[in-house]
Amino acid sequence: MSNIDTTSPLEVTRSGPRAISVKWKDGHHSIYRTRGLRLGCGCANCVEEMTGRKLLQPDNVPEDMDVKSIEMTGRYGLKIVFADGHDTGIFTFKALRENCPCAACRESGAGDRFIEPAVD
Repeated sequence: MSNIDTTSPLEVTRSGPRAISVKWKDGHHSIYRTRGLRLGCGCANCVEEMTGRKLLQPDNVPEDMDVKSIEMTGRYGLKIVFADGHDTGIFTFKALRENCPCAACRESGAGDRFIEPAVD
């Protein structure tokens, strides 16, 4: 069993105009597109609490979604205020790491919560 802490960030920063960068304690680096994070928000406004059905429609989230601010929430996650005013979701470090969009994590079976859906 490994004692390496994979779900604690060393640094959370903006990465370009529409991305957030997380450098993890184990040396891994994740970059999340802000639109993907907005689409993956799990708050009660975006996901029906009883069924888990997504309420947020991807067509309602602009391709150029940006963030106004990023704040630490305790020791477990981030509160992101999006440019559309949405600010009720908490993005836990565990969920962020489990859904890392980098190629290596995607190949090893990472989740797709923060990955943007393909455009038809």
